[in-house]
Amino acid sequence: MTDYEKLGLKAGIEIHQQLDTAEKLFCRCPTRLRDISERTGEFYRYLRATESELGEIDQAAREEMKLVRKFCYYTYDSVCLAEHDEEPPTPMNPEALDVCLTLAKMLDMTPVEQVHTMRKLVIDGSNTSGFQRTALVALSGALPGGCQVETICLEEEAAQRVEGETFSLDRLGIPLVEITTTPCMHTPEAVQEVAAHIGMVLRSTGRVKRGLGTIRQDINVSIADGARVEIKGVQELALIAEVVRREVERQVALIAIADELRERDARVDHTVIDATALFADTKSAILKKAKVVLAVRLSGFAGLVGREIQPGRRLGSEMSDYAKKCGVGGIFHTDELPAYGVTADEVARLREFVSAAEEDCVVIVAASRERAGCAAEQVILRAEMAFSGVPEETRKMLEEGSSAYMRPLPGAARMYPETDVFPVVIDEELWGGIEIPELLTDRAARFVREFGLDEALARQVAFSERLALFEEAVAAGVRPTLAARTLLATCRELARDGVDIDRVSEEEILTLLSAIEAGKAAKEAIPDLLTELARTAGGAGTPRERVDAAIGKMAPAVSGADVEAIVRRIVTEREAFAREKGMGALGPLMGVVMQELRGSVDGKVVSEALRRELKQLLS
Repeated sequence: MTDYEKLGLKAGIEIHQQLDTAEKLFCRCPTRLRDISERTGEFYRYLRATESELGEIDQAAREEMKLVRKFCYYTYDSVCLAEHDEEPPTPMNPEALDVCLTLAKMLDMTPVEQVHTMRKLVIDGSNTSGFQRTALVALSGALPGGCQVETICLEEEAAQRVEGETFSLDRLGIPLVEITTTPCMHTPEAVQEVAAHIGMVLRSTGRVKRGLGTIRQDINVSIADGARVEIKGVQELALIAEVVRREVERQVALIAIADELRERDARVDHTVIDATALFADTKSAILKKAKVVLAVRLSGFAGLVGREIQPGRRLGSEMSDYAKKCGVGGIFHTDELPAYGVTADEVARLREFVSAAEEDCVVIVAASRERAGCAAEQVILRAEMAFSGVPEETRKMLEEGSSAYMRPLPGAARMYPETDVFPVVIDEELWGGIEIPELLTDRAARFVREFGLDEALARQVAFSERLALFEEAVAAGVRPTLAARTLLATCRELARDGVDIDRVSEEEILTLLSAIEAGKAAKEAIPDLLTELARTAGGAGTPRERVDAAIGKMAPAVSGADVEAIVRRIVTEREAFAREKGMGALGPLMGVVMQELRGSVDGKVVSEALRRELKQLLS
């Protein structure tokens, strides 16, 4: 078991959450996402980094400029020229600022006196302007376990990547809060627990968007002899601990490789060798179509380039990540060759051509001359970094928790003032008027006390997207257990069975539950009634008329005399079984009766009628 304390693990987290406001942060467009089939047009941009006030270009932005990239943007009738970067932004959305201040107060933070909007340089295509607008709102908050929130910022969401260099503008500009902690966590589990707590606080406002992609975690990880690394884009809470574990594993492995390189007196040959002629007759499809094949000799690196540093990742993978910044598909190296159509004879000739000894590794890149030359220099750069152990980087999360290099960590040159947005003053009246909502954990405890729900069900309800509907149903006189089990268990089971339950409006669900409580149908009919409402969604009539029609079709009224007659007939038809089982026949016969009644009568009424009939038969 890994001793994270001895390794000196320090971790912090940045949580980015979309806010559920009516309008975007710096324009009055709606925050509704669109299907790309609804786009009304597209346009193109080339993005370049701008210099800071001191004439510097951020190193992360410089890395993005290694390739000239043409970005395509899909536009819609629900976006405006502000998202196109063709008109100035409007003043900051006061609704979004109110949510951000509410969160700051819930986290016991101190607001800034004036909210100043800044520009954060971003030229990866995710923003048409080449920068993201962001504003510091509050500082220094408290978290459980002695952790601290460092800052909370309000910023605009990036455009959604469709594929490659194509982005969709419907998401661009949605208000986003960024909550950043100090590096106060020292185990992977602690990072996940803090993320879960902050997520709970966010949802407690009732004013954040829900669903995949609406919340993202960036995790900062370092160990004592390693370096600070930021891993971006962790969307699943359950993966956070694994991401931290794998990053610690990677840093430990890179430190071990650095130690071994120094022990071997290894070195990097900075001469890039043109090996194109060696592969003139190659059978490798990748090398065959390349204009040039360039080679780099890494003296003393044999066996280390192919060494695993994370599940599914090797030192060679890190070199490949750097090379891909030049537009190549990847690299080959002699720790993994022969493979990919490259023969053992070709590997031997390559080693001889570059004068590589047995303890050396040779890396080759194949592309156009310009891209291959750039990629070879990147391989040399990353190989030199291997002697220092762990480079400071921004990385992206891969499937299952490993990560890949994205760019260097950004520096101070990334930020500069936004001159088109006026500051907002946070005075005592504004701050004092912010009301703190009830935490979801406290609400769950209240549901246990007030409604008698068991703890598990109460927590599910409190954290559910149907929470508001549950509270509305209870306020309308629906039994809490009936409302909870319908909204959680029944709706989930129907969806699992293929029923498009999302087509049933909340008003229809509330009307249906009220009808059940009024005795218009039995609770056992709820699945059939919801299925019918989903099937006929979009039809004519008010919610009440549609619910009444569904009840009339799926659970028509049955009189007490009819119930007695049906029970008597079913018991008579199964008299031998009833006499053999005695009162034990109650359960099996109950199912038969309820199936025939199709939920028209409450199960309790049926059970009592069946019990009376069985007692009379057996007396």
